[in-house]
Amino acid sequence: MFVSPPKDPLPIIEEVFPNHTSISEKQGEPLLRTVSGDDGILGYAFETDDIARIPAYSGEPVNMLVVINPEGEYLASKVLEHHEPIILAGIPESKLWDFSDQYVGLSVKDRIKVGGKPDQGYVPIDGLSGATVTVMVMNVAITKAATKAAESLGIITPSNDIIQPISTIKTDIFEQKNWLELTGDGSIRKLYLTNQAVQDAFTDTAAENVDTVAASQSQEMFSEIYYALADIPTIGINLFGESEYQWLLKQLKPGEHLIAVFGNGYSYKGSGYVRGGIFDRLQVHQNDNEVSFRDLDHTRIGDLYAEGSPKFHEMSMFKVQAHHEFDPGASWQIELLVRRQTGPIDSVFTSFKGSYDVLEHYVDTPPAIIPPKELSLTEQVWQESKVQVILLLTLISVLILILFFQDILVKHPTFMHRLRHGFLVITVVFIGWSWGGQLSVVNVFTFLQSLFKGFSWDLFLLDPVIFILWCAAAVTMLLWGRAVYCGWLCPFGALQELINQVARYAKIPQFELPWAVHERLWAIKYLILLGLFAISLDSLALAEQFAEIEPFKTTFLLKFDREWPFVLWAVFLLSLNLFNRKTFCRYLCPLGAALSVSNSVRLFDWLKRRPECGSPCKICAKECEIQAIQPDGVINMRECHYCLDCQITYSNDGKCPPLKKMARKKRKQMDSEIPVTQL
Repeated sequence: MFVSPPKDPLPIIEEVFPNHTSISEKQGEPLLRTVSGDDGILGYAFETDDIARIPAYSGEPVNMLVVINPEGEYLASKVLEHHEPIILAGIPESKLWDFSDQYVGLSVKDRIKVGGKPDQGYVPIDGLSGATVTVMVMNVAITKAATKAAESLGIITPSNDIIQPISTIKTDIFEQKNWLELTGDGSIRKLYLTNQAVQDAFTDTAAENVDTVAASQSQEMFSEIYYALADIPTIGINLFGESEYQWLLKQLKPGEHLIAVFGNGYSYKGSGYVRGGIFDRLQVHQNDNEVSFRDLDHTRIGDLYAEGSPKFHEMSMFKVQAHHEFDPGASWQIELLVRRQTGPIDSVFTSFKGSYDVLEHYVDTPPAIIPPKELSLTEQVWQESKVQVILLLTLISVLILILFFQDILVKHPTFMHRLRHGFLVITVVFIGWSWGGQLSVVNVFTFLQSLFKGFSWDLFLLDPVIFILWCAAAVTMLLWGRAVYCGWLCPFGALQELINQVARYAKIPQFELPWAVHERLWAIKYLILLGLFAISLDSLALAEQFAEIEPFKTTFLLKFDREWPFVLWAVFLLSLNLFNRKTFCRYLCPLGAALSVSNSVRLFDWLKRRPECGSPCKICAKECEIQAIQPDGVINMRECHYCLDCQITYSNDGKCPPLKKMARKKRKQMDSEIPVTQL
């Protein structure tokens, strides 16, 4: 693992308090240093590892020194030690220091979150592109450690273990009501926004003048949203009918509730999702609890039964899961997030809230409750990554279907080529650039280290996309060998192939090495893998630095925003594909070499060959654009990328010589069987 040299906290504390007279050792519970001066206590210092050890992406915590004054204001927040490979091998550490400096001037009493705008007591701080998980962990560690320290010092009062009681819905009360009555008595609430209201919210931001249409039509409706607690009988039965209401209730587990949302104008569903896979425009807030909805929590509503119901462009039912400990009798708010794009990647968002207070005669209130349970960091990451997970699983399912029906697809060359190229574009754009889902030999070393130091699922579950890709790679390696991942799901491999395809279309001359040279160059990537593995036995940190021979982080995670030697190396490797397909994959990729080790255990061999392949027929061997077919016609599955081009030729009776020969024999046989009529 990458390790930054631990920093001595004392010089940092001395810099914060130049007039101090003493700095105590760490003492008490939690462990704190007390900094004193001539006039008494100047402040306190503590390390997050001593109070709130929260594993980051590397599986180890980021240890930070936090310094506060007696009033609870942050005076310093500095990283002492971290094990994050993305920082030392990609993102400059200076950006990490800039992130931690944002806490200075804030208070331990503030509710701090990464990203967004000030809202409901939250203080937003800027994130760090490419290291989202790392800074999320850092924020949780700093705020939790600071809260515990401040509570022990009496700066803030510890939160009460008992909050207002959770209410239960009275299931035996029902009143027949139409739409007007339901909205009139507050059973259904409305959030209405004009273009002007939204425009005002973006004033003095980078997105102030982005939407010119909204500015010119200021008084027109921007969004109209109706919402209600739908598992209340009077609301649910009137809106959806008795049978539909009962069906919805059967889907609920104890402690779960239903919130109905109907809208016109700006879509509350959204056309895309933030990294995290939740409905990125809609949330529900109750006390300190934030409820974000995933796809599995959503049910589309087709029609409303209440008399006088208006027409809506979107109608949905959202399930509030039990772990949120939602109180149906307490006030809650629905929040609509409005996002404006300010650049290819950057955007600014603001939010609008509408309150909801249930009618008292709909609920009963018991005497006491347990406080809401917080989601673990791993659960939060997967909850936020729901959309990426679903889309990636869908993409993998499509790939498996392609493999299962390859014998049919290869008989349609044009369709097959378009299907493959389209799949590769999706792999590059979504898996690579959008989701950062590029596997690396570094992941192999991380896995090996975890086996020796104690395996933990949390280490691998912190990045859902990488976790799913590793599962997909493992399954496809077992069934078909490493070729499937390298040929279809590797973003860098896909990018190389697309570049070469464009070059061939532009008729750029291609260069292939003689077979004898090409065959020997295969060994380079295995030697690189062995070298990295040998180095890792002594120092994983050093091995991961040498693993920069992979240009993956430069290309996809950092999008070429890096020091020039790394960018030059990545551009050089990509440029080679103008003349020779997938040069890096063929000769240099240590990840491909590592995956090839498992090739001998693959269960299926679906790439068909004939006795004539290799002798005398050489067409497939000559056409294989990565030269994975040996002169004798045998496909080297350790080098094959499963592009299926050889199978297209194999099934083409106008191109494959054995097939053409068989076709000629069949025609001659048919001709000989035609009777000759004598005159």
